[in-house]
Amino acid sequence: MATRASTHQGVDAVSPGRLAGRLMLMGAGAAAARAALRAITGRRSASALERTNFRGRTVTLAAGPAVAASAAVTSALGATSRAAGAAALIAGLGAGAVGLYDDVAGARPEQRHIKGFAGHLAALRRGQVTSGLVKIVGVGAAGLLASALLATDRPARSRLTRAADVLLGAGVVAGTANLVNLLDLRPGRALKAGLLLGAPLLGGASGPLVAGPVGAAAALLPADLDERVMLGDSGANALGAVLGVALAARTGLLGRAGVLAALTALTAASEKVSFTQVIERTPGLRELDALGRRD
Repeated sequence: MATRASTHQGVDAVSPGRLAGRLMLMGAGAAAARAALRAITGRRSASALERTNFRGRTVTLAAGPAVAASAAVTSALGATSRAAGAAALIAGLGAGAVGLYDDVAGARPEQRHIKGFAGHLAALRRGQVTSGLVKIVGVGAAGLLASALLATDRPARSRLTRAADVLLGAGVVAGTANLVNLLDLRPGRALKAGLLLGAPLLGGASGPLVAGPVGAAAALLPADLDERVMLGDSGANALGAVLGVALAARTGLLGRAGVLAALTALTAASEKVSFTQVIERTPGLRELDALGRRD
């Protein structure tokens, strides 16, 4: 990890050396994801991660912690400052950990039917603390800490401006984590979303932050499309959180506010409409969503 360089705003001219470095990070992310998946599925306790998908096929959630670990670590390795590296680690591993808890505890009969932010709040009003609520709070806390770390890389400003900067950044990190998770309803969809979000960032100043996660997502996409693995909350939240760190790192106050507004609108829409139905009714999105998937 380099010691100090700007990780926010502006466009990073990608020299051949930098391009090679980002390609190496992508390869490291891919290799780490595959190795982590093999290690997790090889454990005796791996059967606890088996689930039945929407078509009744048995899949494993092992891809979730595999993506979380590989994306967070390789993003941190690529970061151009210690603060950005720590932010990526905290966001990715933190979101992945609470997501894994929700994957396991949320499968219990008493919690399985509770869905969406509104559902978890309704349960809380009844005195029930759901695993989903724990995940929401945990992802938010990881996003807040990650954003506070990113703020140390920025020039000194007033307390009010810095507070707004940190809060908006936290919203971007948590909101991106939640959005990718909302898309994890069909094989490969969340990983495709992560690739579509991360690929345009590869050539910019935050490219080193996203290269490893993009490689990890690409490496496990075939197994996800083949319905052998599933990201679950652990992988989807972690991948989204790390990409959110990259988005927050490259934007200023106005940029963060714009990204957060878009994320908030999409999250609110998800409470009212089915993203799956929208995708299936929209030419282009429908074909992209089905690309590479089993019949």
